[in-house]
Amino acid sequence: MVETTELPLATGERIRVRKPLPPAQADALSREILALKKKLNAVILAHNYQVPEIQDVADYVGDSLGLAQQAAKTSADVIVFCGVHFMAETAKILNPGKIVVLPDKDAGCSLEESCPADKLAALQATNPNFYTVTYINCSAAVKALSDVICTSGNAVKIVNAVPKDKDILFIPDENLGSWVMEQTGRPMTLWKGNCYAHVEFQQENILRIKQAYPAAKIIVHPESLREVRALADAVCSTEKMITYCKESPARQFVIVTEAGIIHRMKKECPDKEFLCAPVYDVNRMPGDSCRCNECKFMKMNTLEKLRDCMLKLAPRVEMDRATLDRARLPIERMLEISAR
Repeated sequence: MVETTELPLATGERIRVRKPLPPAQADALSREILALKKKLNAVILAHNYQVPEIQDVADYVGDSLGLAQQAAKTSADVIVFCGVHFMAETAKILNPGKIVVLPDKDAGCSLEESCPADKLAALQATNPNFYTVTYINCSAAVKALSDVICTSGNAVKIVNAVPKDKDILFIPDENLGSWVMEQTGRPMTLWKGNCYAHVEFQQENILRIKQAYPAAKIIVHPESLREVRALADAVCSTEKMITYCKESPARQFVIVTEAGIIHRMKKECPDKEFLCAPVYDVNRMPGDSCRCNECKFMKMNTLEKLRDCMLKLAPRVEMDRATLDRARLPIERMLEISAR
């Protein structure tokens, strides 16, 4: 039984987050998972926002682009995807003949939920010249309606590659879309969706942090609000956050994204200090014990669920062949542009 505790959000909603496993239990589960991986000829892919013990048993930890690239080239028979559902779908789209499982089938995404395929199709019908650039945080059905997929790490490059005579429709994250417009100068129609975890970060909190930690670099994910991005020393995807922190001479960083990435940052930059930005309480500082900046969906995956999904080879990701084939085209287009 996974122990949890409740935390409040600024909206008044209360979410449950998991408590860390005792070290001995985590070690035993990790050994069991690694043995299952060898037996199944499996690869374990984990997003940067996963819990530390999952990151530690993964073959690859990264952002959406890196995970898609790893899924595209794997020779494993089984892909165990530790992330949210749309990410596991992407792996299945790129590997229709392989078994793809994820620890919790209900690990969703507020962005995915904000953009139903039927509503997207209705908007596309209003302008035959729309070229739909779709952030990877969406369903397979939405990918199937898209011209090209992007991630936060390659969105600027993807948009710059869109034919100049096309009207760009950018979905579903309006904050990422507005940042891409700032970087490229390309006008775009933006879908009104957002990541609930990133819009929790507020300008007044970041200003207070800057005053308290004047030497710290502020690193912000582009899914954050414009006024938060304006305070950043760098706006970048999670993977580029890692690179920035490695290359920067600074010793202290405030990380304005989901708190799970701090584990990897500490491992790869052990001589530097990383502070989680608080999301809504102006009286709380980064050093306080706050887990309200965790994604409730990402944290649905646990080490126990990872072990169980490998034992049962379930829950599996499946979809109809027509959707799968159509959705593969814009993903492959993204991978091709990214490789240039």
